[in-house]
Amino acid sequence: MKRRVFFISDRTGITAETLGASLLTQFPDIDFQRHHIPFVTNELAARAALATIARKTEQDDEPPLVFSTLTDPAVQRIVAASSPFVFDLFGTFIEPLEAALGCASSHTAGRMHGMGDSSAYERRVSALNYTLGHDDGLAPRDLDEADLVLVGVSRCGKTPTCLYLAMHYSLRAANYPLTDDDFESNSLPRSLRPCRDKLYGLTIVPEQLSRIRRERRPHGDYSTLARCRAEVQQAEALFRSENIPFLDTTTVSIEEIAATIVRDMGLH
Repeated sequence: MKRRVFFISDRTGITAETLGASLLTQFPDIDFQRHHIPFVTNELAARAALATIARKTEQDDEPPLVFSTLTDPAVQRIVAASSPFVFDLFGTFIEPLEAALGCASSHTAGRMHGMGDSSAYERRVSALNYTLGHDDGLAPRDLDEADLVLVGVSRCGKTPTCLYLAMHYSLRAANYPLTDDDFESNSLPRSLRPCRDKLYGLTIVPEQLSRIRRERRPHGDYSTLARCRAEVQQAEALFRSENIPFLDTTTVSIEEIAATIVRDMGLH
């Protein structure tokens, strides 16, 4: 079964997509065809969005699902005509909040993802710059400046997790790939010892690791199942011997990995 879904916002649409997509995961048997319409900031743009939805759904048997985060009530009213199933993610909560707080909201678009808080924006940029400069074991001398250091074998999810932590939590997240030299020494790499209280390990089942590595480098020993099994076993043994907390990333989303790390490390 297929169903068309639209995410409409007066800014980037990140909030509409994140919340809407979270709800849609509860219906795994439906093939959702997703469309994004950002920056619907006025009535003219709303009518254009309405026309886009009508054009894309004219051959569909069922009306679309529409998730919106629009702060202007006039714009929302136009979008509401696009389908019997429009989910106003902003209006659903803003009116009860106004009642609870005893005051009107500002109805300002994009406050969450905009640059209204310059200090928060600067922290995020600083964290992202640090993370990019300390990916894959780069600049190990500066690890004392990190908020955390992810450790694990190659291709277990360290880099995307670090980038997510920097972007969404403004954390300086470095990562270090364990290699054969590290396993041969059977001890914590020297560059990691000064920051051992910031270390967090990532692991993955060998079969999945082998599949991921084959996509990048299909030939040679790097992606063989035997090699992946050996590396994962040695990495997990190191985590246990050094009392480093670690997480199996095999079936966990980047968002869940990041949230688990933040919780376990007490970073927020």
